[in-house]
Amino acid sequence: MGVVNITPDSFSDGGHFFGTQLAADHALKLIEEGADILDIGGESSRPGALPVSLDEELRRVMPVLEKLCSLPVPVSVDTRKPEVMRRAVAAGAAMVNDINALREPGALEAIAESQAAVCLMHIQGTPRTMQLEPHYEDVVSEVIEFLAQRIDTAQKAGIARERIVVDPGFGFGKNTGHNLELIVGLPRIAGLGQPVLVGLSRKSLFGKITGKPVADRVFASVAAALLASERGAGLVRVHDVAATRDALLVLNAIERFPLGKD
Repeated sequence: MGVVNITPDSFSDGGHFFGTQLAADHALKLIEEGADILDIGGESSRPGALPVSLDEELRRVMPVLEKLCSLPVPVSVDTRKPEVMRRAVAAGAAMVNDINALREPGALEAIAESQAAVCLMHIQGTPRTMQLEPHYEDVVSEVIEFLAQRIDTAQKAGIARERIVVDPGFGFGKNTGHNLELIVGLPRIAGLGQPVLVGLSRKSLFGKITGKPVADRVFASVAAALLASERGAGLVRVHDVAATRDALLVLNAIERFPLGKD
């Protein structure tokens, strides 16, 4: 999943593609690099980020979405707002990626009345507050319990289980230890029976481990994508599509190589 942030303030590439044509051109580049799906968003969810208005989010997202929906890969829209969900799906979005797991009033209904897929993510707090003092007794168990509850709620609202993806929410109300525990615990999260989406690309976790700034975390991010894939992640949301794709191709070839062959 290739990331297209149409924002001035996202943590990794804020402002780089802030404009309809810049974002569309970047999306085309990600497809050329091997992205299977694009994830576009008009509201930053970096730590400390403030929400944007409905009108501003629509102004950022809809012109880009309209340009991308004719492309040969599905498009996901990263949003918490039910009205953005409705407008995006009506314009051709195949998936809604919601960091709030459809907890906004009207969000469940917006997805239930469509045929779109949805990603339900775990977050503790809000983007503005989530990294102040995150605390868990058992982060993996608590994330699994939350996601199981949201899957059940979504199904009861009329969203078929086959349409649901889950995301443990790396960096969303988690410290370094929590994030590492979640990577180790990915097989348990995959045990929910839903496809697991992992968003580890360029996260501050790797800055703490390697000492590298955001722009120099490509190698760490690719390593994390490989480890997540090995542990059950079905989708990896990344900024560096070409590097991640090549690494995953090697992993896939090794995993599929018949035993006993030279």
